[in-house]
Amino acid sequence: MGVVRKKQVAGGAEPGSPVRIRVSTPAALPDVDPKAVFAWYCDQFVLPLPDHHRFPMEKYRLLRERVAGDDRIHLEIPEPATNADLIRVHCEDYVARATSGGLSRDEIRRIGFPWSPELVERSRRSTGGTIHAAERARRDGISVNLAGGTHHAFTDAGEGFCVFNDVAVATRSLQARGMVARCAVLDLDVHQGNGTASIFQGDPTVFTLSVHGASNYPFRKEASDLDIGLEDGATDDIFLTAVRDGVKQALDSGADFAFYIAGADPYEHDRLGRLSVTKAGLRERDRLVFDACEEAGVPVAVVMSGGYAEDVHDTVEIHASTVLEAVRRVSVSASPHR
Repeated sequence: MGVVRKKQVAGGAEPGSPVRIRVSTPAALPDVDPKAVFAWYCDQFVLPLPDHHRFPMEKYRLLRERVAGDDRIHLEIPEPATNADLIRVHCEDYVARATSGGLSRDEIRRIGFPWSPELVERSRRSTGGTIHAAERARRDGISVNLAGGTHHAFTDAGEGFCVFNDVAVATRSLQARGMVARCAVLDLDVHQGNGTASIFQGDPTVFTLSVHGASNYPFRKEASDLDIGLEDGATDDIFLTAVRDGVKQALDSGADFAFYIAGADPYEHDRLGRLSVTKAGLRERDRLVFDACEEAGVPVAVVMSGGYAEDVHDTVEIHASTVLEAVRRVSVSASPHR
């Protein structure tokens, strides 16, 4: 295992005050089978990408199709995140320029997607899906966004295929409504959640955990509350030990809510991963996370994040396994959070 690094949090520091705005009443959601999991999807909002672009946009549609036949999953299309949602986290100037086409060429290059109105709509919907999943998880114990995990977005810039930081926006949405006090971000994507770490640095109400490849992107790391960097080629045993230890520390922080960023890219055949974690190892990762949240009595919203396998169907299988493990937890017995 690589270096384990904790950020220093200023003693007694108060969290950054969110922008004071009017909070809309959450949209009414249907009552369904109490043992069903709500899953939010926005794969119909597609980005126009150039040929041979390395981002596997089709994985979202394939994932939704893969899980749609399971009657324990209730699929919903999310409302888009509003400007009011976004500016709880992001600078107003950045939101205005990102949504109007006013980003510079360098800013667009940093994001990695060409700007388009479809990019804005997709980014709003993906962020809205995480807000909805978080709201629903407070009621049901577990909910899922079949997108999201855009953890490279900073307050004033997008990066690494991420325009808005959906988990940060959803965290501030829950906190602004008094639905949660302390959140834990369990980031198990292979790439460090640098944007999330930066946004919440010095905020004692959010514990950020990142288990990632130490020498992988981003090459300039930010300081999470707990960073566990793994060497290239790390196997299941090394990876799972880091997950077990990191998740325990994160939930022991006093969190009353968790976001699970369930990247598929630690997979051994991921083009951008550089670890040697098997599908079986990733299934065990999911079990460890859900076990820990259950034992701590902490509801959890799950988001997908990255996945760039040589065969996109491997990525879809890994994401689907995470979703189905969440479904299994709810279908076995009704959550105490209902």
